[in-house]
Amino acid sequence: MLSNYFPVLLFILVGLAVGFGPMLVGWILGPHRPDAEKLSPFECGFEAFEDARMKFDVRYYLVAILFILFDLEIAFLFPWAVVLEELGTFGFWAMVMFLAILVVGFVYEWMKGALEWE
Repeated sequence: MLSNYFPVLLFILVGLAVGFGPMLVGWILGPHRPDAEKLSPFECGFEAFEDARMKFDVRYYLVAILFILFDLEIAFLFPWAVVLEELGTFGFWAMVMFLAILVVGFVYEWMKGALEWE
């Protein structure tokens, strides 16, 4: 009965070895030269601050959200490409329309200056 679970245990052990092995090798073989700049906290595209009420620029978040948005929309192309033959011409033109809407949105954001980084 326990022999039925051996492949599952082996799968978990191999997964842990693949996950932690490279990190362990990098920690052992990597250089350890800490300095003040490496040890300083850095988040969200700007220096860390002490006051939570301090004003900050939201352009970083805007660019990040736009990247995630377009990245997720492009992820729809992979399953579409796999089943393109079964979809036929209707599926092709549906994706052309989807991409046209995506391009219109991209051009709109570009013209509004949402992608400009100052």
